[in-house]
Amino acid sequence: MNSSLTSHSLWLGPILAFAAGFLLVTSGFSWDAAITLGVAIICVVWWIFGPIPIPVTSLIPLIALPMSGVLSMEQTSAAYGHYLVLLLLGGFILSTAMEKSGAHLRVALTMVRAFGGTSSRRLVFGFMAASALLSMWISNTATTLMLLPVALAVIEKARDPALPVPLLLGIAYAASVGGIGTPIGTPPNVAFMAIYSEKIGADISFLTWMTWGVPVVLVFLPIVGLWLTRNLRYSGGVDLPEVGDWKTAERRVMYVFALTAFAWITRSEPFGGWSALFSLSDTNDSMVALTAVVIMFLVPDGEGKKLLDWDSAKKIEWGLLILFGGGIAIAKAFGESGLSESLGQAVSVLSSWHPLAILIAICLSVTFMT
Repeated sequence: MNSSLTSHSLWLGPILAFAAGFLLVTSGFSWDAAITLGVAIICVVWWIFGPIPIPVTSLIPLIALPMSGVLSMEQTSAAYGHYLVLLLLGGFILSTAMEKSGAHLRVALTMVRAFGGTSSRRLVFGFMAASALLSMWISNTATTLMLLPVALAVIEKARDPALPVPLLLGIAYAASVGGIGTPIGTPPNVAFMAIYSEKIGADISFLTWMTWGVPVVLVFLPIVGLWLTRNLRYSGGVDLPEVGDWKTAERRVMYVFALTAFAWITRSEPFGGWSALFSLSDTNDSMVALTAVVIMFLVPDGEGKKLLDWDSAKKIEWGLLILFGGGIAIAKAFGESGLSESLGQAVSVLSSWHPLAILIAICLSVTFMT
């Protein structure tokens, strides 16, 4: 990003925040609402232009909201330790264990070989299926980076000159699509769940999310694949990497991962799930994730070490966790200050729109902003 624009944004954020807050106060809004909007504007401007690191910007609500009295320190700090932030933490560390063992690569190669390399189209669909499946459980970026060397090795041996573009784009697009499938598939899912919990007062279970997300993955993945491979005609064989025998560490990581996924899915469903069966009503998905993390540090890998060590675990995206904490704190402040209700009344004109039109407008807006 342009360095001049970045440096100017350092002042642009506070100026816009002051102007917006002044307009709110003169329009009859409370000081709490004005301060909340000001903090949100500073954070958004600095998140976009990055005059200081994004995680550092995300600490501003932790300072400004309690200091101004919009929220108490207990309320604000609780946002940074929200159970969904802890779920994201657990998901990050679990995916690190899978990457450390190499189990993710073996799963991917197994799926690609299952689709076969008898044609370029089947090859692309195989890589896309592997990318989508893995990105449901580990980050989209990690999935794409992991599959990229394998795809490049296949491209080098392939005889179809049209293969590289659809194959590489297919991996990237499938990772984004697959991330929709589970709450931990991509951070925006957790962001939505946190704000939904904060505003609606109800939690979304892992299984409930999957009943929404997995059908979307199953519908859109073939559509994307068909579009990308529409011009592929080559039907000759392609040499695929050998899968080889599973190592002890890979098998044990997959066992822990499978049990964790099963515990997530069955925690509250069906019939109240195992949490109701064992009278563990306060259990949530983050506790399942963190339990699995502890197990990864306890189980030996068959070579004198553990499935996970701290040197590997500490490499996760800590800054992203702070970012989510800041976002949740701002969302809480919007509710406590009454700003959410006021904004809802301001956009009530949209109630006359058809729900489909509102949905399309929201989707287009978010698409262009991201």
